[in-house]
Amino acid sequence: MARDDRFVLGWSAFAVAVAAVCLALFGLGDSGDAAGGDGAAAEAATATTVIDVDLSDFALDPSMPEVPAGRVEIRLTNSGSSVHNLSIPQLGLRSADVQPGASDTLDLGEVAAGDYDMLCEIPGHADAGMKGMLMVGAAGHGGDGEGGGGAAAPPTTMGWQEMDRMMDEVAHAFPAETEGHGGELLAPTVLPDGTKQFDLTASIVDWEVAPGKVVEAWTYNGVVPAPELHVEVGDRVRINLRNELPESTSLHLHGIRVPNSMDGVDPYTQPAIQPGGSFTYEFEALEPAVGIYHSHHDAQVQVPNGLFGALTIGEMPIPRWLQDRGVTTVDHRVNMVLNDAGTIGLSLNGKSFPATEPYTMRVGETMVVNYLNEGLMAHPMHLHQPMGWVIAKDGIPLEVPMPGDTINVAPGERYTVLYEAKDPGVWAWHCHILTHAEGPTGMFGMVTALIVEE
Repeated sequence: MARDDRFVLGWSAFAVAVAAVCLALFGLGDSGDAAGGDGAAAEAATATTVIDVDLSDFALDPSMPEVPAGRVEIRLTNSGSSVHNLSIPQLGLRSADVQPGASDTLDLGEVAAGDYDMLCEIPGHADAGMKGMLMVGAAGHGGDGEGGGGAAAPPTTMGWQEMDRMMDEVAHAFPAETEGHGGELLAPTVLPDGTKQFDLTASIVDWEVAPGKVVEAWTYNGVVPAPELHVEVGDRVRINLRNELPESTSLHLHGIRVPNSMDGVDPYTQPAIQPGGSFTYEFEALEPAVGIYHSHHDAQVQVPNGLFGALTIGEMPIPRWLQDRGVTTVDHRVNMVLNDAGTIGLSLNGKSFPATEPYTMRVGETMVVNYLNEGLMAHPMHLHQPMGWVIAKDGIPLEVPMPGDTINVAPGERYTVLYEAKDPGVWAWHCHILTHAEGPTGMFGMVTALIVEE
């Protein structure tokens, strides 16, 4: 079966709907007498929106709150085990340092519509995940990490015409061109004894996550996700890792059966790979696997920032149950690596909508997708059409596949799903935590599309 990890078809228009957005309409009653009307206006002018934000080790919850323009207060509670604070750099405001178990209130005063960065200014805490975005009024979506904290977002303050215009604008920008492309298959060097050798370098590079959004990504070989490493059962494998990061690192082969000395968890199984140093991982590919390779040193920073990639051994077989129903071949194979934190943020294969890539199939073709979650949250991945069949869980083939159009992938989990294209069209494909995919200014983050042709 040919490996076809990405396949993109140029197209002139994008006409896909992810979900209907509920618009709350507020009506103003009669003003009554002048005194009563003036009093109501004064009360409205001084109304304050209060947001509760939890500071933990190391996250803001919610990290993407949305509020109307006007007076805003943030009530902070530190549920972590170390001191935290909250800063809004564009407003020049910062809370006091909040001790574990304590609370504080940050009064932002009158805040105009716009997007405002939120972060903890304790050294290292923002890089570890304590950052987000305060979205005020008609501002667009952006930022990293979880949005909405699980609660419904407040109603938007823009008119429906403006909402439609902004949604159309971002939709028609897809697929937007950005610099950098990750996840390509890395060809090994085959040594005289048949060992397949892969050479990796860990370094920080500028990475364009979405149009105009360039971040400092921590990468293997300069891309996010890292190149896919693919071998066959029985191969001898060698991975040489050179560290050009500003701190030590190590490489864990997640979901791959290796000797303990190759598990990549310093200081237990090896010394940390210091800046400028290197380490060689060697093992025999003993069984089929859908795995991940990622850092296991300061992982809360290094992994979400981009140090992750797919490592696959062999192929997951089509279950007999599906073969008996006519599904006997795989036309396309895709890895989709999920992330929601660090400098990369809400993304599919290192890119955020509208910079994510569409995938193409023809009616009757099949596609096997490996969902690999390298984020900090679970993501229910939903392809509008066609129905998916889970054929392997964490690299273990299933004798009887499990149907599902929404596959919930927890951090570190891998699901292998087979799709058979039945109906032509442009089908949305996204995380079904809706604050990870669509807001009043359109789609963003964890959204792409499958294009099915006749």
